[in-house]
Amino acid sequence: MSNQTRVVQLGGLMPFVREWLQERYGAPRLDDLSDPAGVQVAVVGGGAPAGAEQMDALPDLRAIVNFGVGYDNVDVEEASRRGVVVSNTPDVLNDAVADLAVFLVIDVLRGASASDRFVRRGAWAAGERFPLTRDVRGAKVGILGLGRIGTAVAERLQVFGAELAYHSRSPKDASWTYHDSPTGLAEWSDVLVVLTPGGAGTEHLVDAAVLDALGPEGYLVNVARGSVVDEEALVAALQDGRIAGAGLDVFADEPHVPEALLDRDDVVLLPHVGSATTQTREAMGRLVLDNVGAFLERGELVTPVG
Repeated sequence: MSNQTRVVQLGGLMPFVREWLQERYGAPRLDDLSDPAGVQVAVVGGGAPAGAEQMDALPDLRAIVNFGVGYDNVDVEEASRRGVVVSNTPDVLNDAVADLAVFLVIDVLRGASASDRFVRRGAWAAGERFPLTRDVRGAKVGILGLGRIGTAVAERLQVFGAELAYHSRSPKDASWTYHDSPTGLAEWSDVLVVLTPGGAGTEHLVDAAVLDALGPEGYLVNVARGSVVDEEALVAALQDGRIAGAGLDVFADEPHVPEALLDRDDVVLLPHVGSATTQTREAMGRLVLDNVGAFLERGELVTPVG
């Protein structure tokens, strides 16, 4: 069997990743595949679904290689039932995502994006005063999900003088205070940073009760998955003044952002760019290729999930 038929692409991969896959394996897109027989590896990008329907279309599939650390787009349980192994791209994007999360914490507390708009619309030149903001030093920042990225965020914010605490499914070997529920952590926090995986197990983990616990002087930052936050409850909490603001890199129905958020100066909106640096995306692409190569050569994945 030739390499031409062993790898297929699903979803929107970065152009250089598509080129690498085509050069090495002649990997077509699933929609362009004339004969699925013999395709062993599906490389998935852009959050494209990889569920029963896609697996049915590839009867010889043995591995799903996901471009991204999050893999809630992949039906891992169904893949396991069929004997299909799954990989993702962990670690190589930790720093980029952690940096962006810290930026959002600083932005929501200091109002950097809002003050930029203030200057651009001529308010400063017209003699208006931009309102006072809040220090990062001394702020209580709760990390919801103390995994690799959550730990990197906490370490960075500790340097800024923030006070840290966290909630995860179980206590970690960490020096920061553990809270046994998201609500308890939110009640303690000035800023709640969401860093949990997506998927059914965390859907709407941050709900109206958590937002109410965060309170009218508290801020929400989400760089995880839009599904983790009840977006309707978040919009309502902002409109009612029940939280002070939010920094959001992810949304429930991307690329669609709730219209009610677009004109709010107390919300920072980013287009899901947590890992979107040239260096990080290239590292993710190389890890994808490493996983594909390792599976085709040895039947193993470099970074299997689960």
